[in-house]
Amino acid sequence: MTKQEFVEKVAAKSGLSKRESQTAVDAMLDSITDALKSGNDVTFTGFGKFTTQRRAARMGVNPRNPSQKVSIPAATVPKFSAGSTLKQAVRGG
Repeated sequence: MTKQEFVEKVAAKSGLSKRESQTAVDAMLDSITDALKSGNDVTFTGFGKFTTQRRAARMGVNPRNPSQKVSIPAATVPKFSAGSTLKQAVRGG
C-alpha cells in the first residue's frame, strides 16, 4: 500500500477530506520521526512500539569482491515491534 492509498483509506474511514487526511497522516509520521530522533519511544497499546536501536560498528564483506573487508560504522536505526492485537489480527486473516 502506498502512502496515497493509505491517506485515501484514512479519509474513507474517518469521514475527513483527502486533504485533511493527508495533513493528519503527515503530522502523525512527523511526530513519530521527531520522537525517535529525540531518543523517545512511541507506543500504541495493542498495535506496536516504535523504538531506536544502536547498531555497533562491525566488519563486513564487499559483495562485489568477497575477499575485501569493509568497515561498517555504528548507527542508530529505527525498529518496530508489533503489539498483540496487531499480531492476532494479521494471524487471523
